[in-house]
Amino acid sequence: MRPLRPAASVGPVLGAVLCGVLAAAGAAAPGAATSTGEPDTGVDVDLRVVSYNMHTGIGADGALDLDRTAATLERLDADVIGLQEVDQHWSARSEWRDQARELADRLRMRVYFAPIYDLEPAAPDQPRRRYGLALLTSLDLPMVDTENHEITRLSTQSGSDPVPAPAPGFPEVVVRAGGAPVHVYATHLDYRADPAVRALQVDDTLSILSEDGPEAQQVLLGDLNAPPAAPELAPLWQRLTDAWRVAGSGAGRTYPAAAPTKRIDYVAVSPDISVRSAHVVDTQASDHRPVVADLVVRRGR
Repeated sequence: MRPLRPAASVGPVLGAVLCGVLAAAGAAAPGAATSTGEPDTGVDVDLRVVSYNMHTGIGADGALDLDRTAATLERLDADVIGLQEVDQHWSARSEWRDQARELADRLRMRVYFAPIYDLEPAAPDQPRRRYGLALLTSLDLPMVDTENHEITRLSTQSGSDPVPAPAPGFPEVVVRAGGAPVHVYATHLDYRADPAVRALQVDDTLSILSEDGPEAQQVLLGDLNAPPAAPELAPLWQRLTDAWRVAGSGAGRTYPAAAPTKRIDYVAVSPDISVRSAHVVDTQASDHRPVVADLVVRRGR
């Protein structure tokens, strides 16, 4: 993993020395502009984040290859990764493996797995069958809190006529970046054409985000299953900034991976986190392509 580093124009060593001098003097160095264009104070920290619907390790070619998934993520050199469609001893489709743990071990990262479904094992003495999302964080980022929140869902495991109901699978991890708490969330919104459940999920998301307080630094990584201009996403953009709209390059389309026509995968940030760049990675290790964003978070808040 890349070590955390001051996001100033000076080099890493000089930046670290400057941080110590300013801290001892009780002064604050000028920081980078935020995504709203306002100047910051304190010394900022770079953070590379990734949102990736990994499709349980099954690529656009229909082949299961978790090594390919791991190699794709390893090349991105991320500090935080939000994964959707992750199996944990779920079924034969993923060889009954604990995908979140295997990827974390391969990437030398911490992991928090948040199941949407948590079912009885397929056979006695076997692990429980779980499917959900995962957040992976660099060892350089202390993980100080975790929670698997509930949002409204239409279950795919409860028969042919499910009803909207609260269900888990909206993980939050609080990490410390240069001493500053950053709340990172991963999400996967409803895939159906009818936007009604997604609208409820956005309302739930905003309610959960509000619990962090108005000054919290927040990052949302997710497959929202809707384009940026979708009406059901409009309330979300009143609180968070779509990183692509700030600093994206190219069309930003992520699905389907072989020839993307839709932008449905996102990195979104609270207004006091600035966005240096955002791009989509050309890979077919899943049916989606990953979104990568280089962010700057305010340190020492």
